[in-house]
Amino acid sequence: MHFWTSGIPEQATPHHPWAGAGLSDALAVVTTGARRRAVRDGDRQVDTAHLLHSLVESDPEVREAFDGGPQTARVLGYLVQRSIGYGLRWQGSQEDSGTYPALRESGGEGWSPSAAAALDRAVGCALLRGELHADGLDLLAALVADPRCRAVEVLERAGVEVGRLGVRTAAKG
Repeated sequence: MHFWTSGIPEQATPHHPWAGAGLSDALAVVTTGARRRAVRDGDRQVDTAHLLHSLVESDPEVREAFDGGPQTARVLGYLVQRSIGYGLRWQGSQEDSGTYPALRESGGEGWSPSAAAALDRAVGCALLRGELHADGLDLLAALVADPRCRAVEVLERAGVEVGRLGVRTAAKG
């Protein structure tokens, strides 16, 4: 395993179903971007807001799941503000919504328990559809399935109707 200078792993650990083959190439880029953002923000772990930020920036299908440009711009605005004010209360704390207690031990190794659980759920969703690799919409659906995670908090503050977004992403498969 390779480490960034912050201690956040460069690669996922093998005990996660999303380590290696469980993610599409595009989603592997998203996780790498989320790790870089966490390092840049000085965070100990990659959380669901880091994943959401990287996902919205890099995946056109995910951007299409929102109700057009203004909503996407508001979401990105809140995510960008994370390091300059919004989200500062998260610094130094571990994200663990507790919503998926069976998956809570998925955290560690540089991922918050909520972020690791979302990636686990995204891979599970793809497998249920008969796909070998989770994609961006799988991850978005997994993020909005956890109503107490940081990604959902950002979405709600940006005015996104999370319930409708979840229905749109779930309808994909």
